[in-house]
Amino acid sequence: MKSKLVIPVLALGVFGIITTEMGAIGVLPQISERFGVAPSTAGWLVGVFALVVAATGPFTTLFTSAINRKTVLLVAIAVFAVSNLIYATTSSFEVMFAFRIIPAVVHPVFFAVALASAVRLVPPAQATAATTKVFAGVTVGFAFGVPLTSFLAENFSMSAAFAFGALVNLLAFIGILALLPSTPVTQRMSYGAQVGILRRPRVWLTILSVTLTFAAMFSVYGYFAEYLGDVTGMSGSWISAMLLAFGIVMIFGNFVFGAMLGKSVVRTVVAFPLLYIAMYLMAYLAGPYLVPMVAAVLIWGVVHSGGLVISQSWMGRDAADAPEFGNSLFISFSNLGITIGTVAGGWCLEHLGTHHTVWAGVVFATLALMTIAARLSLGRVHSESSATVPV
Repeated sequence: MKSKLVIPVLALGVFGIITTEMGAIGVLPQISERFGVAPSTAGWLVGVFALVVAATGPFTTLFTSAINRKTVLLVAIAVFAVSNLIYATTSSFEVMFAFRIIPAVVHPVFFAVALASAVRLVPPAQATAATTKVFAGVTVGFAFGVPLTSFLAENFSMSAAFAFGALVNLLAFIGILALLPSTPVTQRMSYGAQVGILRRPRVWLTILSVTLTFAAMFSVYGYFAEYLGDVTGMSGSWISAMLLAFGIVMIFGNFVFGAMLGKSVVRTVVAFPLLYIAMYLMAYLAGPYLVPMVAAVLIWGVVHSGGLVISQSWMGRDAADAPEFGNSLFISFSNLGITIGTVAGGWCLEHLGTHHTVWAGVVFATLALMTIAARLSLGRVHSESSATVPV
């Protein structure tokens, strides 16, 4: 019975972490106003979080691989709860910035350990379903955590929005403490065996394509509220509603792209950047008009969800023999892409205007498509000399 309850608790923890990481996107205008900083400066609260995850993820995952899994999860989720309390109470942008860095260090560790713990708690035949349920916390975080944070900030206060994040993480902490059994590490894969996958050129091309894909996604999504406010002229309540709608259709998009991946991983991966380019052109044309932009947001949400599941599947193909380390690489370099994307989007916002931030996304999507093509080309070369090398 406990194992059935632990998996939802782990999903709740993932939900709380995503709400903490991405919730700032929906309240950037309020953060900018509260601390008297430019929107592009406030955007660094998203960018620095992702940058720290990218820089530390594989290392913290490796270095904590010998520590009791329950202890790792409890420490990580406690850090997120405390950080949200700091966001809710501080009057200093610098303090808030510092407490975006601290939880980012433990972010990838929580993900890697939560997924591994879910697998251990169920029979082998149910492992895939268990990890899917835990990872659902990501989608639900986008669907409800981010827009709810925006709604609370708009209708109550920014402090209330971040207090909600603290509460979610606290509930996950209590659930893990009460339900998850102590899990000391008895066997682990050596550092050398895990890091060894980085000797493969195709792995680096896959990493680069994941990075560029996330840069394409977040160069514009990172300024979602600014775009809808400045270009479409939506009010704060409308923006909150659009964030909620965006997240809900993301859940639908997960099923759509999951089905596509089941038919052909390669074709789906190649199609994704093309879909994103088409979607950005639609958003650019629809931007000044309310009804067309509402329709564009719904399509945007469906396409956006694909980047998460597609990139993870793409990375997993080249890291199948070191799945936990491969998962940390996915988390790290997807967050590096988020950092690059938010910086590029912020530059476009300042120098070209909010409406033109979509061109940053178009450029990154084009580069991602070129890198995917190079990875596939390298895979064909390898397959000619070795029938065992995956493409």
